[in-house]
Amino acid sequence: MADQPSHISSELSRELSLFQITMMGVGMMIGAGVFLGVGNAIYHSGPGGVLLTFALNGLIAIFTAMAYAELSSAIPKAGGAYNFARIGFGRSTSFVAGWMEWFASSVAGSAYAITFAIYVVRYLVALDIINLPAIQIIIIEKSTAALIACLFIYINYRGASETGKIGAIITLGQTLFLILIGIAGFYIVLKDPTRLQNFKPFMPRGWGKLLVTMGFTYVAFEGYEVIAQAGDEAIDPKKNLPKAMIYSVFIVTLTYIGVAFATVVSVKAETLTVDMAVWEWIGSHGERGFGEAIAQLMPFANFLLTLAVIFASTSALNATIYSATRASYALGRDHMLPPAMAKISKKRKTPWVALLGTGTIVIFVAVFLKTMDVASSASIMFLFLFFLVNICVIKIRRNMGDELQYGFMMPLFPILPILAIIFQILLITHLHSVSRTAIIIGPAWVLIGILIYNVYSKKRALTTEDEIRILEDEKIDIVEKEADYRILVPVANPNNALSLVKTTYKISNVKNAEINLLHMVKVPDQVPLSDAERYMFTGKEAIVEIMLYLAPLFPVNSTIRYCRNIARGIISAVREKRTNMLIMGWHGKMHGQEYSLGSTLDPVIERSPCDIVILKDCGNLCAKRILVPIAGGPNCEFALEMAHILAESDDTEIVAFNVATGKHDPDLNMLVENTEKSHNIEPGRFEIKIKRHRDVIETILDEAKNYDLVVVGATEQSVFNQFFKSSIPEALAQRCRKPFVMVKAAGGIRSWIKWWV
Repeated sequence: MADQPSHISSELSRELSLFQITMMGVGMMIGAGVFLGVGNAIYHSGPGGVLLTFALNGLIAIFTAMAYAELSSAIPKAGGAYNFARIGFGRSTSFVAGWMEWFASSVAGSAYAITFAIYVVRYLVALDIINLPAIQIIIIEKSTAALIACLFIYINYRGASETGKIGAIITLGQTLFLILIGIAGFYIVLKDPTRLQNFKPFMPRGWGKLLVTMGFTYVAFEGYEVIAQAGDEAIDPKKNLPKAMIYSVFIVTLTYIGVAFATVVSVKAETLTVDMAVWEWIGSHGERGFGEAIAQLMPFANFLLTLAVIFASTSALNATIYSATRASYALGRDHMLPPAMAKISKKRKTPWVALLGTGTIVIFVAVFLKTMDVASSASIMFLFLFFLVNICVIKIRRNMGDELQYGFMMPLFPILPILAIIFQILLITHLHSVSRTAIIIGPAWVLIGILIYNVYSKKRALTTEDEIRILEDEKIDIVEKEADYRILVPVANPNNALSLVKTTYKISNVKNAEINLLHMVKVPDQVPLSDAERYMFTGKEAIVEIMLYLAPLFPVNSTIRYCRNIARGIISAVREKRTNMLIMGWHGKMHGQEYSLGSTLDPVIERSPCDIVILKDCGNLCAKRILVPIAGGPNCEFALEMAHILAESDDTEIVAFNVATGKHDPDLNMLVENTEKSHNIEPGRFEIKIKRHRDVIETILDEAKNYDLVVVGATEQSVFNQFFKSSIPEALAQRCRKPFVMVKAAGGIRSWIKWWV
């Protein structure tokens, strides 16, 4: 036998410890933003406002950090928001997320390189080491920015271990400087409690300015997301990634509050030569207010401040280059961008092509563009990314919670991500007013990404284990019949195919429907995606049998798909094919007490946005007497309509039946009348029967013995509530020995949300 070719894949090395990735997040957040933002925050919202600004922004950051932590613990792969969006919303959204993340992190790196250059050159000018005209100073600053960017590009090329060690050392030093400033502020207050008078008035410009300052200082909290990029290189990522994210936000928030406090109390009112309050004097210096205030706090303050800014800018530059490189690497890995972007150095185990692309953006922006406007664009896109991640954490937990293994799950779900979404919208609105240029640059980059996706990425992107793969997609349209209604019929095996065919035929004939047959291939978890076709033959046999029956009568499409989770695959097909009605069979058995009808039917019934018809024991159905139990609710009218469609003939007796308990009993006469009018059914088609009894389920089961078919509307309560108490329709489905049909109607705001979210 000839040797089979082996598949050799390159992987990133796992070398980053909890301390290293925590410092990576801290270093990304403690950049130039805090130094430039404190003075402006004091100017707009006063001495108390600056403390509240950083405290509240830290709280919002914690909410989103928990979303990142939960998703990173379940999906510990390089790519961050790109991977979350792909699993939550598919390829197109994930490409835009990764494309924005690459740009935002790269441009943020440019801003940090320029910040480093400005402060270094200014300090050299103050020491008279450099004495040149302004235009030459600008050239030196740009050159210095390019050189420092090249240095950290090389450091990232050396590998994750070098990046983590150097980044951790730099960040630790920079954080210690800022903590020292905070401690000095508290020490000054202990020596001179009158400094607390600097906080009066606490909010001189009113509470309305707080959102303004939160908006333009939130950029100082961008950075914890970089930790998600370390999923392929972190040690024990399921535990360490969530810890690092939450630890980093707590460290940074407390540090910012301490620094802001020290800034306000560092100036003694008696030393001012102008008739102004301390907070007004600090605010009047704008972005230089922080430096002017801290210069009065301790000896050698200018030197220490310059050193702290150098540490902050370089650590943030290191982290942003790392983050942007991993974002572009993930795009190349999945062939969203050319596969060369995923090439890994054999010696250093680093994605060198992605690093080269990131470095090009960082240096170009640092040298040729105005940083503040571009950085504002990066900030807006970071907030859009956070907005998207908070939506992803809700959707992925809801749709895939039983497929993923979480190392961390946020408390108070989904309240925290919803609160984060609301606040992020408010902050985006205020960031919108900071830079008009960002309105052009940000959307332009997104539009370029959308164009690249549709021209290049859409047809080349690789299928991942989390996606739904189409194995076969075939259409047979023997009859020339224009269909304005679409029915989807998932088929599992040939044994129940015929029963589905007969019922589908009746419904299709009334609805003038096109029929889509679907088989979701169930492949064991340990089997790779490439072997999915080995498990499709049983379902294909069932589909062929149905098509032989229906194709001469109706337009018929057939699709065979692979997905790890059958329910998610069915719901995805419903949305993709714009299905009006879903018809499924049920064998009447359950696995596990946590389900009402089963692990597939329960989520399908709850989440599908179309009409649903569930069939049990309807193989040889001859419905001459049909019972429709009515208890009120939005599905009762649909149940009566379906009973009318499934009736064997016009003489079939259809009984709307209610067990009266004296509590919220429905008006059967009005319900029957409305059903007849809305569906053009002849008056008098339905009979009404009422019995009084306390035990609703036993009364219905006893009545059903005299009928050929029972049709009931599904409950509207969630699966979570059903876990505690089974509803009447589900109890009837489990215990009824007659042919049984459960229906659920689409409509209303809930179905609209299900279609679009």
